[in-house]
Amino acid sequence: MYVWPCAVVLAQYLWFHRGSLPGKAVLEIGAGVSLPGIMAAKCGAEVILSDSSELPHCLEICRQSCQMNNLPQVHVVGLTWGHVSRDLLALPPQDIILASDVFFEPEDFEDILTTVYFLMQKNPKVQLWSTYQVRSADWSLEALLYKWDMKCVHIPLQSFGADKEDIAESALPGRHTVEMLVISFAKDCL
Repeated sequence: MYVWPCAVVLAQYLWFHRGSLPGKAVLEIGAGVSLPGIMAAKCGAEVILSDSSELPHCLEICRQSCQMNNLPQVHVVGLTWGHVSRDLLALPPQDIILASDVFFEPEDFEDILTTVYFLMQKNPKVQLWSTYQVRSADWSLEALLYKWDMKCVHIPLQSFGADKEDIAESALPGRHTVEMLVISFAKDCL
């Protein structure tokens, strides 16, 4: 397990917006080591961490991250993108969904957006705060967002201090092209 550059950038975004997080319902999908979710919980959000129900080791890593950060109130659930499960159905409405570097394999994009769309149906005002590393100019998420009646706003990294060579005392983000998006339902869907 590894803290990817996108996680550091998303954690920086959460820290920048820490004043708006207390009491917010936050779900991190594809959490892995859970840096963004841990940051949200430390800032007062009510956090649920999730990773694939098919990868119990990843769920255990999420639990260990909570233990190491003294966050026993954070729940961990198995969610597999694109699958409707009991755990997905049982989730309460969320205010913010966090996703750091989940848009990695283009064949997963549709499943991720299917899951996000389902969660947006529970709370049409939910926002997906997502960071991703630009790996190829051959694919675009925006056409899929249009298909799912979603829109995105690109957030410049300099607007929240994440454009520096080393943020969070890490050289990770500086060598990678990381983008920050806020995704929501398209205006006419509300």
